[in-house]
Amino acid sequence: MRERVTAQAVSARSVRTLAAIAALVLFAACGGPAPPPNPGQNRGIAPDLRGRRVLVLPVQQVLGVAGDPDAELSFGLRDRGKDIEWVFEAEVNEILTRSPGVDARTRGLPVGNFYQAEVERVGDPLYGQLRRMAGLVDADAIVLPVSATYEPNAEIIDSEPRVRFMVAIINPRTGRVAWFGVEEGGPFGPDDPRGLASAVEQLVRTMLWYVRT
Repeated sequence: MRERVTAQAVSARSVRTLAAIAALVLFAACGGPAPPPNPGQNRGIAPDLRGRRVLVLPVQQVLGVAGDPDAELSFGLRDRGKDIEWVFEAEVNEILTRSPGVDARTRGLPVGNFYQAEVERVGDPLYGQLRRMAGLVDADAIVLPVSATYEPNAEIIDSEPRVRFMVAIINPRTGRVAWFGVEEGGPFGPDDPRGLASAVEQLVRTMLWYVRT
């Protein structure tokens, strides 16, 4: 009798295990959340921003990068995107100072979802923050630099560390992510300013692919 009970318990555990495995397989087959792109990969094609007013937020998370990613990115966008009306953090903060009742900030935004899966549309509280800031400066689109890091590519064995940007272009009216990309620079040392400059150059070329130089 004891042996039958033990056998039944083992059988029940086996059934539960097989059911869990089947559920995972079914979830994957039905298209579970796709992971974010790897370095050098993009989701979609960056929209043509010429003639539009675009809010550029500061990099939300910086890790191990020598230099000022915000200043370098600002210079790169201005230099290549001369037909675009860029709005940067200083202008937004100046307006926010005069509007203390507006619940919005340019830094410390909740961008964690971009690390976990492919984001098609941002939700609250991030969406509310972006929508309010875009309304303050009458922006048609938002460039949200999620992160700038100095690290090796986990997909490549013994890869050299590089400066890597993770950036999204978002429609502030709908919250939809129009484009999302991960771009890296050259294999320079941690204190070499060329690492940041090369990463920004690659990112700006990818974002503003339609601009001829």
